[in-house]
Amino acid sequence: MEDSQIITLYWQRDEAAIAESSRKYGIYCRTVADNILHCPQDAEECVNDTWLRAWNAMPPEKPSVLRLFFARITRNLSLSCWRRKHADKRGGGELPLILEELRECTDHTADVETEIEYRAMRESLHRFLRKLPDRELQLFLGRYFYAREIPELARISGVSKEHASVILHRTRKRLHEHFLKEGFGNE
Repeated sequence: MEDSQIITLYWQRDEAAIAESSRKYGIYCRTVADNILHCPQDAEECVNDTWLRAWNAMPPEKPSVLRLFFARITRNLSLSCWRRKHADKRGGGELPLILEELRECTDHTADVETEIEYRAMRESLHRFLRKLPDRELQLFLGRYFYAREIPELARISGVSKEHASVILHRTRKRLHEHFLKEGFGNE
C-alpha cells in the first residue's frame, strides 16, 4: 500500500492504518528501536506505541515522508525508554557514548532547552546536514539518528572501522565549527 493511502486511512480514523503501518514499516521501526534499546521486548513496546502516537498525531499532521515520521516517533520513544531504564546508572552501552560524542558539538552549559533556541539550532543542523557529502551524511545519520555502532556503519559504508571513526570525528568537528559560526556555543 502506498504511503499516501496509509495516511488517508489515519485521517479517516480507519484502524487498518495501524495494520498497514506495521506491515510496511514494522521491521524498520523495530530496527530503529533495537539499535537504541538492545532489548527486543522494549523495542517491540516502543514500536507498538509508535502506531498509537501516529494515530493521535494524524490528523492534524500529514507527514510528507511517512517512513521518517515513524522513525522519529520510534526514536523519541526509544530514547525516553532508555532514559527511564538508565536514570540511576552511569556509563556502559553505546547510547551514552553517542550522546557524549554529540555533546562536543554544542555548548552544553548553555540553556538550549527554550523552544526558540531549540528550533534555531535544529534549523542550523538541517543546513549543515544538507551540505554533507552522501557518505558523511549516511555515517552521521546512521550513528546519531539510528544509533548504529561503528562496525556496522563501516560495513554498510564499505570503509574500515577506523576510517568511519575518523569521518565521524571530522564531521562532528565541522558541526561544532558550524554551530560556532551560527552563534551556538563557545570556543
